Amino acid sequence: MKGRTRVNHPPEVALPADNRPLVAPIYESVKFAFETLEETLRFNRGEREGYFYTRRANPTTRQLEKLLAELQQRDDCVATGSGAAAIATCLISQLRAGDHILCFVETYAPSLALIRGTLHRLGVTYTMLSIEDDAGIERELGQRKTKIVFFESPTNPITRIADIARITQAAHAAGALTVMDNTFAGFHNHGQYGVDVFVHSLTKYASGHGDVMGGAVIARAELAREIRREGVLLGPLLDPHAAFLVMRGMRTYYLRYEAQAASAMKIARFLASHSAVARVHYPGLPDHPRHALARAQMHEFGSIVSFDLAGGAEAVRPFMDTLEFFAITPSLGSVESLAMPPQLLGVRGLSKEQRAMSGIGEGTVRLSVGIEDTEELIGDLEAALSRTFD
Repeated sequence: MKGRTRVNHPPEVALPADNRPLVAPIYESVKFAFETLEETLRFNRGEREGYFYTRRANPTTRQLEKLLAELQQRDDCVATGSGAAAIATCLISQLRAGDHILCFVETYAPSLALIRGTLHRLGVTYTMLSIEDDAGIERELGQRKTKIVFFESPTNPITRIADIARITQAAHAAGALTVMDNTFAGFHNHGQYGVDVFVHSLTKYASGHGDVMGGAVIARAELAREIRREGVLLGPLLDPHAAFLVMRGMRTYYLRYEAQAASAMKIARFLASHSAVARVHYPGLPDHPRHALARAQMHEFGSIVSFDLAGGAEAVRPFMDTLEFFAITPSLGSVESLAMPPQLLGVRGLSKEQRAMSGIGEGTVRLSVGIEDTEELIGDLEAALSRTFD
């Protein structure tokens, strides 16, 4: 074989059947081939397993999908290039012009922007309530035909808790699907409830290191197939190298999540006792409005601690600028601690009543607690809070 041909058809290296890599390789190939045309056609007809084009499926990405589906106690998973892509692919696959979606003011801002902007422009109507308005949710579902109830728990950023059993029961009684953004709670939480579709940002706890983006849609088999078909057409599916990095992050998922949640609990208690803090929003604290519900639904209470500075808007800048170990940046769930001020937390376009309903005030700060030494993080917060009295 001449050199020009050989460099494009290099020698194959196959592992013996009893000799496997401990860490699965990255299949950095867009295309996969079968030995014959007949086998290719059998694959296209769904008569055999295999891979053909990475936009459709890839072995590296598929390993991640199978892992996440198992952890979330569902049949299948579709991995996407970001959490936003997971939400968009899921909702677009299920909604048509004229459909109605029930959502909540406490929802992640880009999710609300998608629902109130893109989907509404395409003919999807929506209603926004508070996630704590159980009676209002049931009333809305009873009065108006709804296709999807889209919600989070804990919510971003005020960590309000949805009554998942009550919401899913009411939605299913009304013939609606439930789609839950489970990013804050993680893959090991909430699988026991009748949620139809879970969406996650893999950028957060799954990867855990702030160096790769990804998303996941996790559902029963028939729904996952519908969502994957839409994903193949829209093209947001996760690339294999990113999938490999997320898989690497998942090896320490439980260790990180448990350590971060334990540290967050100590930090929440510290903040609750400080005179410069008006209120702490953390479901692990007994005075959280739905502490008992959170305890019943979750294994831990997560690593997100939000709180209101007693000094309001004027206290925000000195507090944020004094922080040493908390970076002022978006995202959450990674090994380093992060802080977000109120100017970067609010949802645009809400009415005055809706803003009040959201619970985000002029002095609200969201912390994502990392894996640094807890006492040093508390010391950092103490120094920043002390400056608000200057």
